[in-house]
Amino acid sequence: MSSNQLFETSGPMPGTVTVTGTGWADAAPDLMVVAIGVESRAPSVDEAYTAAGRALSAVAATFKGNGVAPADIRTTGLGVRADLVWRDGEGQRVAGYIATSSLSVQLRDMESASATVSAAAAAGGNDVRLHNLQLAILDDAAVRASARDAAWRNAQAAASQFAALASARLGRVVSVAERGPAAGPVPAAGLQRAAAVEGVAIEAGEDRVDAAVTVVWEIVPES
Repeated sequence: MSSNQLFETSGPMPGTVTVTGTGWADAAPDLMVVAIGVESRAPSVDEAYTAAGRALSAVAATFKGNGVAPADIRTTGLGVRADLVWRDGEGQRVAGYIATSSLSVQLRDMESASATVSAAAAAGGNDVRLHNLQLAILDDAAVRASARDAAWRNAQAAASQFAALASARLGRVVSVAERGPAAGPVPAAGLQRAAAVEGVAIEAGEDRVDAAVTVVWEIVPES
């Protein structure tokens, strides 16, 4: 697919046409990155820390039990803080302690990803927090090449039209420059609390990769 978005008809030298063509290609994501963690409250630091460790171990074990490689599971956060409350006549008091820990998990089996996330959340109980899901194309070389092809066709079609309007035709290519940032992972809806995510469907859909190219052609008068 392609779309005309920007054209420049004035070239850097006489007898040229400069055109920016855009295009895109779609592909189904083949990687899900899950940010998941636990938040445990307890009267003491040791109890809170132990509870968080136990819950997170259960979450990690469930991912591994569902075929996730240890190399795809990474600890991304660990902390303990006081649980402060306000009491009339007493001011701010320490009511207990909150321990948090989190993982970043890469799921490569998209068909079972939803069930795997649900099982991991259930394993950690009410302390589990599902922070974010991101969908990505693991190897986007082929789809990016398709997007560039679409952008080139878009630029060539526009340049041919401008040349025809000037009673000329396209000659050799003088220069080519790719434009625009590379596409990144597409974030899915984040769930801030996930004590029970059974039945939550994760639809992968398709990821769009965009490309843009600026090409300078010589224009040759029609004989």
